[in-house]
Amino acid sequence: MTDKVYDSIDFAQAVRANQRALAGSLRQTYDFIVCGAGSAGSVVAARLAENPAVSVLLLEAGGDDEVASVIEPGQWPLNLGSERDWGFMAEPNQHLNGRAVPLNMGKVLGGGSSINVMLWARGHRNDWNHFAAEAGDAAWNYDAVLDIYRRIEDWQGSPDPLRRGHGGPVYVAPAHDPKPTATLMLDAARELGIPVYDSPNGAMMEGEGGAAINDLRIRDGKRLSVFRSYAYRRMAQPNLTVLTKALVSKLTFEGRKVTGVEVILDGRLQRFGAAREVVLSLGAINTPKVLMQSGIGPRAELERHGIAVRQHLPGVGQNHQDHVGFSCIWEYAEPQQVGNGGSEATLYWKSDPSLEGPDMLHCQLAFPVSTPENAALGLPEHGWTMYAGLAQPKSRGEVLLSGPQAGDPPIIHANMLSDPEDLEAAIASVQMCRELGNAEAFGKLVKRESMPGKMSREGLEQYVRNGAMTYWHQCGTAKMGRDAMSVVDGKLQVYGVENLRIADASIMPRITTGNTMAPCVVIGERAAQEIRAAHRL
Repeated sequence: MTDKVYDSIDFAQAVRANQRALAGSLRQTYDFIVCGAGSAGSVVAARLAENPAVSVLLLEAGGDDEVASVIEPGQWPLNLGSERDWGFMAEPNQHLNGRAVPLNMGKVLGGGSSINVMLWARGHRNDWNHFAAEAGDAAWNYDAVLDIYRRIEDWQGSPDPLRRGHGGPVYVAPAHDPKPTATLMLDAARELGIPVYDSPNGAMMEGEGGAAINDLRIRDGKRLSVFRSYAYRRMAQPNLTVLTKALVSKLTFEGRKVTGVEVILDGRLQRFGAAREVVLSLGAINTPKVLMQSGIGPRAELERHGIAVRQHLPGVGQNHQDHVGFSCIWEYAEPQQVGNGGSEATLYWKSDPSLEGPDMLHCQLAFPVSTPENAALGLPEHGWTMYAGLAQPKSRGEVLLSGPQAGDPPIIHANMLSDPEDLEAAIASVQMCRELGNAEAFGKLVKRESMPGKMSREGLEQYVRNGAMTYWHQCGTAKMGRDAMSVVDGKLQVYGVENLRIADASIMPRITTGNTMAPCVVIGERAAQEIRAAHRL
């Protein structure tokens, strides 16, 4: 079927009627249970449900995605702090002058892909080759992943048959009619000798980096979440049941074999069995939380909360990573329009030419954004922001438990800037942003630099510590690999446990270069490939 069919009123009515019927006659056991309907879980559930002989249960703790703040690209900030946001908060961090940083995460059908800024960033060649080396599996290397991207994309930009595909479920297009802040950013990059590309994916992510207009998941002015591109298209089928407001609390077991899940549904605890496998796609906070509360994780952490240890895996909850950004802001000479959700251009570059790949990630936003601490320096009413980000931060954090129950919140030590190299990279990134924003290209658009402005080394260091913010790209807390701290193998199976896989950003050995939605889709595709091969589907 075409996209128009999936967008039709008739299809929507068929989905609602089918899902009402399925929810009214829930089974005790399904072949597969996928926990989490985000950017990876939606893919896994949809790919498994392609086989009509297979029954799939997709569980989502959040609610429905049919709300304006999800559908309309420009309304994404309204989701932050709403019922569609888990509203996680990191612990106070001494490296950020004691600040506690909000860590927003999607709690709705589509997960982060329903509340994010819609950027499609496929990751650098080095990222995927690193995944393959850690897993000891060539199926994760750049060439193999490039095959997946070509297969799943429906690319709308400049032809690039070596790297882009057509006709897949993932509609991707360059930002339509980008506004001056984006186009002038490319001119500023040229002034600095940074190459400009047709796309931030493809060739740009095979070398030193560059600048480009963003690839976005927007069609006809509306958001395209991964859930809508994958799982929703299967929801009129009798073999895919999607339950919202379904909080997965624990896994159930027979010995070391996972047999299903416990779920809090409509305020009541229910159990669903999985005849074949359970897949955790709950994200980098809730996946390790459910693992630990089910008895899989660091022995000392489990015993601290009276949880019986089923499998000692010291890496569960460790290796927490996130892209951290620092806003540089310029005041407009005159107010400007905001297009495509506000982020239309990206720049990746190296702070040191000897590095393997880009370590600086700069995303343009067409409006001013700052932390309260730095906003006191003077936030303009009308202005634009460049996030001076760390593409490959060295700092590592952890996720711990506050208690053994589903309602006990996780404890998140994000540890941003805890590695001294990150502070140096942050200062270099901010300095480069200042060069970009103060380039001649912006002369007629910009009235003045609002922040940080010219500062001493000490002042800039405090600006960075007071200004650090999340890119909402948490990952790494159940990493793939072969060392003692690895949680899953190259097939995404949890070590020492049967019938359990993980498919979300938590399996990343290290964070990918750029936004994490597209890599999560690849993780979902890889999980589905391995599951179908294992069960001969």
